[in-house]
Amino acid sequence: MHKIKAVLRLHLLGGVSSRRELARAAGCGKSAVAECLRRAESAGLTRWELIEALDEEALFARLYPKSSALTAPAERPLPDWTRVREELARRDHQVTLMLLWTEYKAQHPDGYQYSQFTELYRRFESKLSCVLRQQYRGGEKGFVDFCDGIAFIDRTSGELVATQLFVGALGASSYTFAHATLSQELPVWLDCHVRMYEFWAGAPALTIPDNLRAAVTRADRYEAELNCSYRELAEHYNTCVMPARPYRPRDKAKVEAAVLVAQRWLLAALRHHSFYSVEEINTALAQLLIKLNDRVMRHVKQSRRQLYERLDRPALKPLPPQRYQYAQWKQVKVNIDYHISFEDHFYSVPYTLIHETLWCRATHTIVELLHKDKRIASHPRSFVKYGYSTLCEHRPASHRAHLQWTPSRLIEWGRSVGPHTARVVEHVLQTKPHPEQGYRSVLGILRLSSKFGAERLERACEQALAIGSPAYRTIKTMLQKCMESAALPEPHAESNTEQLGTANVRGRRYYH
Repeated sequence: MHKIKAVLRLHLLGGVSSRRELARAAGCGKSAVAECLRRAESAGLTRWELIEALDEEALFARLYPKSSALTAPAERPLPDWTRVREELARRDHQVTLMLLWTEYKAQHPDGYQYSQFTELYRRFESKLSCVLRQQYRGGEKGFVDFCDGIAFIDRTSGELVATQLFVGALGASSYTFAHATLSQELPVWLDCHVRMYEFWAGAPALTIPDNLRAAVTRADRYEAELNCSYRELAEHYNTCVMPARPYRPRDKAKVEAAVLVAQRWLLAALRHHSFYSVEEINTALAQLLIKLNDRVMRHVKQSRRQLYERLDRPALKPLPPQRYQYAQWKQVKVNIDYHISFEDHFYSVPYTLIHETLWCRATHTIVELLHKDKRIASHPRSFVKYGYSTLCEHRPASHRAHLQWTPSRLIEWGRSVGPHTARVVEHVLQTKPHPEQGYRSVLGILRLSSKFGAERLERACEQALAIGSPAYRTIKTMLQKCMESAALPEPHAESNTEQLGTANVRGRRYYH
């Protein structure tokens, strides 16, 4: 269109009427110039002011009205290409273009044939699949992913054992890390990150993983829910985890390319080697990684290591003084006995948190319990099945007081009142099937001293022993009726506590 405008400008403003001179100036043929002038005259564009006011599309429509329609003829209905694309993207059914075209033809018999239908859809889709060329700043992003690794031979069975290859790459330099593992489980996933950060001698500002289960507990396009242990690792290394969108591998294209490079330059180079453990594979990978990162990239004319030293390493965040220690996280509920259960062992928490939901963080050596992000209890980890780890301060005051009462302590308390009181306490505890069943009776007897005095209680206990009824109700009645000062029975009367609890309570002399 710029040549057409040049011809019309020279003709209308410059006054050039020779077709040959116009063709030479515009760099086109004389017949094309003649056709251009004819169309401009037919369209009424005889003044330059009218042509100058039009853009190229409008000028083309005025000069070539029949050729302006670049799309399909209006009489043929176009399919809803957006719906066609959504149907092809469905994962619950295998929808094809042939099936969609059949449905389209059933609705519009005069519509496009299959070849034109597919061509028009490809034109529509080509406008959507635009690729954003991303620019990475030094130390900004690190990408991680898993792929299938190389197998090793089990020394015992002779069978091949498959491995997984963890791959990490920095955004600015493509500096690559690779480590072979036996699985993609959470402890392995976190250990690979620790090794990767140590290999890079720092942590990037953003770590971008895929949506595998070890990293993301609930995948979401906008707010993915990270695994608690993975989030704790990110906080430990002062990095932020930003998972790629589900089914969007271009969000982590850097590591996708790094995986391809690792497969070509690491795994393929080891295809003729035999390994008998995953440690042997990692030893071989470490040597090849040095060569890979030192290899000069053809388009950049520099190696990954050179770019890493210049761009990424100065910008990476420093590693913390201590290595990350793996911890398990679990939501637990406090039972009515103010204990929680973790791996069949019970740990106490403050009794005020009964029925509350807590977070349990467990390492190999310690178990921590958190409520609203605040640590409220900590125990050494125990692996005793169905055992109890209880702190005294977690019990309510009544439970602590109850546990403080022991038979020996109660007897000592009775002895502080007097010897007869101590004998009454001993008798009550001995006559019960279990000593704890007599605690309440003993406490009732001992607490009578606060109301009636220790002296009166001692005399009342002496009288109760003498009459063979050392019981709480007997002693209490004596004190209330002031009967503790009555004369004691004759010395020869049977008052020994050995006779207590038998049918012969009157003594031997009664039957003579």
